[in-house]
Amino acid sequence: MNRVTVGTVEIRKKHRWPAEPLWPPMVAMLAVGGLYGALPPSLLGGAPRWLLVAIIAGLLASILISHGTDNHHVGQALGYVLNSAVTAAMILSLALLLKQVTDHQVTPPQLLRSAAALWVSNFLIFASWYWRLDGGGPHMRARTPGHTDGAFLFPQMTMPPDAKIAAGEHDWEPNFVDYLFLAFNTSTAFSPTDVPVLSRWAKLLMMIQAMISLLVLALLAGRAVNIL
Repeated sequence: MNRVTVGTVEIRKKHRWPAEPLWPPMVAMLAVGGLYGALPPSLLGGAPRWLLVAIIAGLLASILISHGTDNHHVGQALGYVLNSAVTAAMILSLALLLKQVTDHQVTPPQLLRSAAALWVSNFLIFASWYWRLDGGGPHMRARTPGHTDGAFLFPQMTMPPDAKIAAGEHDWEPNFVDYLFLAFNTSTAFSPTDVPVLSRWAKLLMMIQAMISLLVLALLAGRAVNIL
């Protein structure tokens, strides 16, 4: 590691990716696979329950291998493939569920369970997208001391340097939990709450996430409650 001195505070510049642990986003992806496998067969598009879980497990294993061999670009590309696969699966299941609702082919309990699984999957998937894309991804964020530039303006980024040092946040950088909190707020409040959005690609992704959440909560869950 290289070291950079700011005032009297020594900041370590990291070169190994990632600076944060990999297990939180991996657990999130495995949870998405489990939620997908718990959906009714009619929402799987004819695919076996184990297929998406196998794809997720295989890609996660490949990402771990690329991390261990310092092939950061390969790991990032595999991450994009993984996120794209689970996003496509979620949107397909949501479209099939919408069709079943309009055709009156789903029971209220089944509708509630499916809506809950898709809603949770929604913010887990988009948290992973934000984590992989913001500031060039975890590898790029790990190469710089602190976090001063990105698609989202976290509260720590607005603190004056002296206040950061006093609060022990001089080398703060977001990790997966920060993006999970952001995605959760977007799915519940349909807005980023305390984290302003700066980048156009981030605004577009958050619009898609909020739209999916609105469909699930307002249309699907609301209809099921009315039927009950």
